[in-house]
Parts: sequence; C-alpha cells; structure tokens
Amino acid sequence: MRVAVVGATGAVGSTMLDVLRERSFPADEVVPFASERSAGRVIAWGDESLTVAPLTDETIHSFDIALFSAGSGVSAEWAPRFADAGAVVVDNSSQWRMHDDVPLVVSEVNPEALDGHKGIVANPNCTTMQTVVALGPILKQSGIERVVMSSYQAVSGTGQRAVEELHDQVEAQLHAREVPAPQVYPHQIAFNVLPQVETFKDGDEYTTEERKCMRETSKILGRDDIGVSATCARVPVYTGHSVSANVQTRDPLSPEECRALLARAPGVTVIDDPANGLYPTALDAAGRDDVLVGRIRSDPSHERCLNLWIVGNNLRKGAATNAVQVAELLNVRGLLRATPAA
Repeated sequence: MRVAVVGATGAVGSTMLDVLRERSFPADEVVPFASERSAGRVIAWGDESLTVAPLTDETIHSFDIALFSAGSGVSAEWAPRFADAGAVVVDNSSQWRMHDDVPLVVSEVNPEALDGHKGIVANPNCTTMQTVVALGPILKQSGIERVVMSSYQAVSGTGQRAVEELHDQVEAQLHAREVPAPQVYPHQIAFNVLPQVETFKDGDEYTTEERKCMRETSKILGRDDIGVSATCARVPVYTGHSVSANVQTRDPLSPEECRALLARAPGVTVIDDPANGLYPTALDAAGRDDVLVGRIRSDPSHERCLNLWIVGNNLRKGAATNAVQVAELLNVRGLLRATPAA
C-alpha cells in the first residue's frame, strides 16, 4: 500500500506522519508532498528518512490513499487528480466538506458514511469533530433536539505563524517590552480572548468557523432537524480546543446516565469530579487522541438539557488522527479502489 501525505511539512501534515507511524498503519511506502520550495527536503520518520516530493502530474500516480492537509486551494486542484489516478483522498480542508456527494466522516460516529464514496472523503472541522464524538452516543441513546456550543480555540488551529505571534507577544509583555503589533489576528491574542475565529463574509453575523460548526454537525449526525448554534472564540492557548455544549435531548437523560453512557463510548474519556478539581483542560489533551468530557450537569432552565465541557487536541483527533482512522476504515472495509476513477 502506498500512502501520500500532502502538506507534510505543516503542523497537521507532520502530525499525520507521526500518527501513521504510531498506529502502525500498514503502508509499504509513505511519500510526503509539499510545495516546490520544500521539494527535496528530507524528513526523519522513525528509523526512516522520507524525501519530500513536489505535486506534479507525474508524481501522484500509484497511490492507494492520499491524506491532504494543505489548504482548500491545493485540495480543490489536486484531490480530484489523486482520485482520478486511483487513490482515495482523505482531505482535512474545508473544500469538500459540504459537497453532497462527499462523505464527512468521524470514525467513531458515522463510519457507514464511507460506503459509496467517490474517491474523496472529508475530515471535519476540528471543533466540530471533538463535539460530535461526545454528541453521537447521546443522539443514539436519547435523541437531540438542539445544541448550543461555545468554543475556546487554541492558536495552533490557525497555524505556525499564529503560534509564533502568541509566543512573541507573551515574551514581550513579560519582559516589559513593546508588544509587537498583531499580524495574524485582528487584535493582540496574548492575555486576551477574541470572539472571532476565521472571518465574517457577506454581512453574515456568524464567522466562517461558526457556520462550519453548525452545518457540519448536522451533516455528520445525519439530522437536519437538530438546531445548532455556535459561538467561537480564540484564546491564548497553544494547543487544545475546549467547547461548552448545552444539549437539549428528546428523551430525558440524567447527568449520571450521561456519564455512564460516555464512559462506554469509543474515543471518549470522562473526567468529571469537579469538587476535587477533576475536569478536562486544554493541557490534558496534549498528545492524546481521545476526547475528554467533564462538568456534565443538568441545565436548571430546562428539564431535558445537559451542559458538557468537551476538550480535544485540535492537531491530533481534531485533524490528523481522524484522517488516519478514516484511512484505516477504508482499508479494513475494503473501500480502497484499485483502478482509476471514471
């Protein structure tokens, strides 16, 4: 099996390479792809060295799987080319998520959506991803009528330049130097909270990130009748997104029943003893693939509402790990194509 990793030198792409090795993915060959300026660069991969290849019509043939994390523009151009050359593409950008003929898959929630794929599978938004891992079991058990989610998102979700911007601003402030003007975000992110993740478009009062959370949640859960509202904020945290979710169920579900349900759910770890300071934090998610859930409690304003605190690693489960898990599902379910697409 030959696996391509497109965008391999970025934060998510390099994490994809790590996860492939950690999970012993059955690849006979892994080829990293990146921009022309990175072509020829050698990447250490366990005991092996991988050489970065450029994206050309000649280099993309004979792959079984292509994991993409190179942005929507690259995905729009090159994902169909890989698919036409016979690979199944698992794309981490927003390019294909809402296409009706492209499955949007979270491995623990809707693996059946992979059946009948047409060569491209979409990886959800990282905030949506961790939230639906917790919502999926609740939907099956008690139904869901409405979700109100508020996110507290780490700067690594924006990219390496944002991580550096936070670091430089914090360092300047701690040493009583003039804080560098923001370049990545519209305001200083150090010691601040910004009620904006991504952009506002065409007079929309919701950001593109909030729209993703709302639309993708409905698509993954397979229910257009679930009301979803989202507010997304950027916080001065390097890695690890946190979400406060208010979940209105169709049938009654007590906090005790919810804890037991999620404790049995795949990909979920319940940490919920707040009186003793036990609840998920962004730091707890470091290096982990499971979604952490705590602060499970009744909403006193509604008899069929629960509040949950959900934390996930945005680079791992929120992006790279789920992509590799989807590749594993494609392999074990016999959904890899051996011939080029029509």
